[in-house]
Amino acid sequence: MSNSIALLSCAYFPPVEYFHILAEYPLVAIEAFENYQKQSYRSRCVIYASEGPCVLQLPICHDSLRSEPISATRIDYSKNWLHQHKIAIMSAYRSSSFFEYYWDDIVAILDSKPERLFDLNFQLTKHIANELGLRCTITATDHYYQESEDDFRNRIHPKAKQTIFEPKPYYQIFSEKAGFYGNLSILDLLFHEGPQAIDFL
Repeated sequence: MSNSIALLSCAYFPPVEYFHILAEYPLVAIEAFENYQKQSYRSRCVIYASEGPCVLQLPICHDSLRSEPISATRIDYSKNWLHQHKIAIMSAYRSSSFFEYYWDDIVAILDSKPERLFDLNFQLTKHIANELGLRCTITATDHYYQESEDDFRNRIHPKAKQTIFEPKPYYQIFSEKAGFYGNLSILDLLFHEGPQAIDFL
């Protein structure tokens, strides 16, 4: 475990490698003053549906696409995304071993409808980290941080090559049909492995 502070961007149901960082660092700062970036994990996640990996995209208010800190970026609840995401996640994971154990608390956070993207992501990340049994301290930055050695803000990205860690295979309910997919949303690992999920980080 590193003694440094890891710097991460906020992310919507982040991929497993994101939580690998949370498991490796005792202190983690989530960047609250960077500008919102499209096509990143800040507003999307990837789950394992019956037909394979499925991207869930969270819509942002158009006036929030101007240059402003991510902490001011607003979620567009006029779209029906919340219902669609819940249905998609339930369809993908309701047969998994630990879905019912974790789902209600996650839905409660989603249904609270935080206005800001950062607030929703921060709440979900802290909640899931706690459910995983991670002991790291997670805080929000109070200013924009320049690049540092332990800066993972742009290294964990849908288009980036996965170089941070090697996913460990675990059972997935659709794996017999389509094979194992690693580094999906942490929901995939949590719902399949439950209390043992931390062993795969």
